[in-house]
Amino acid sequence: ASVPAPPAYAPAVAARPDPVAAVPWGVRVAAEVGWRLLVLAGTVYVLMTVISAVELVVLSFTVGLLITAMLEPTVTRLRNRGVPRGLATAITFISGFVIMGLVIWFVVWQVMENVDDLSSKVQAGIDDLRRWLLNSPFHVTEKQINQVANSLRDAIGANTEEITSAGLEGVTVVVEVLTGILLAMFSTLFLLYDGPKIWSWFLKLVPAPAREGVAGAGPRAWTTLTAYVRGTVLVALIDAIFIGVGIFFLDVPMAVPLAVFIFLFAFIPLVGAVVSGALAVVVALVTQGVWTAAMVLVVVLAVQQIEGHILQPFILGRAVRVHPLAVVLSVAAGSLIGGIGGAVVAVPLVAVANTVVGYLRSYNQEAALRRTQGPHGATAVEIAPARRDGSG
Repeated sequence: ASVPAPPAYAPAVAARPDPVAAVPWGVRVAAEVGWRLLVLAGTVYVLMTVISAVELVVLSFTVGLLITAMLEPTVTRLRNRGVPRGLATAITFISGFVIMGLVIWFVVWQVMENVDDLSSKVQAGIDDLRRWLLNSPFHVTEKQINQVANSLRDAIGANTEEITSAGLEGVTVVVEVLTGILLAMFSTLFLLYDGPKIWSWFLKLVPAPAREGVAGAGPRAWTTLTAYVRGTVLVALIDAIFIGVGIFFLDVPMAVPLAVFIFLFAFIPLVGAVVSGALAVVVALVTQGVWTAAMVLVVVLAVQQIEGHILQPFILGRAVRVHPLAVVLSVAAGSLIGGIGGAVVAVPLVAVANTVVGYLRSYNQEAALRRTQGPHGATAVEIAPARRDGSG
């Protein structure tokens, strides 16, 4: 019944190695990293899908958060003067949105008041450009210019249906914008009034082991956001005043609306300054000529250089330091996800995320250091009272 041993001449069969040990170390590390990256990519994709589905709500709340960061110091000052929280919130909320509404109304009014004069100057600028093309060394003929004009006219006539549908879509956009404004206003009101309570409620949702770290990161993130918003408002205001005064003395039409556009576009870092400056230069070019446009360009570049080398470092400082590459990438990603609104909120979100990650990294390092360090000085055994029976 026993199995006989193999004969002595039979070849020895070596045991097969463990399959895991047979895989090279680099491949195993790549596989471990790869499946974790796949899980992370899937999580980010699901998160982006959810955000895209409720994009209006997310952008409205984020804008409300930015407005709250700008208005909250006023509520704090009023409360320090003895004003009740509800009254301080109401005064700050109403005055803040009334000022923003008046600014928007003023811009619209200025545009409507100057649109006829601007149209005539634009038409005159186009005529000057036409004459310059006819006399230029490019050998452009009257027939070629007329052909381009007829092609544009035919393209507009052939795409009337598309233009009409775009107009209908514009109505939908207006409704969405109004809805977003209302959501942002309600978010701002409740954040100003119940911000600490909302933060305490949010902390209860965080798992207990991570709650202490998140509780410490929250105030630092809010400080960064407040510094960013207030600093950006101040820098944008300085840009708008100096560029607006420059284009006013250069007799460029609609200097005040252009200054307000420069102020608003300053909330989109890097890209906004280029777009608003280019808009001012184009308006000067088609209304006042090449020389005035060149002078406007000099004014815009000079103010932007002062902003980049003096105002930004001095006003914002280290509180919201973000690398320029991160700024460009975040603005591009935000614009792809949420359009202009996404581009506006992208950089402050990146700045806040940078602050939170840096704090949590330091917090985890300190916690790990406390766990690895042994007791210092007298230990519990040494300072414990001796037992009366004489046993250790």
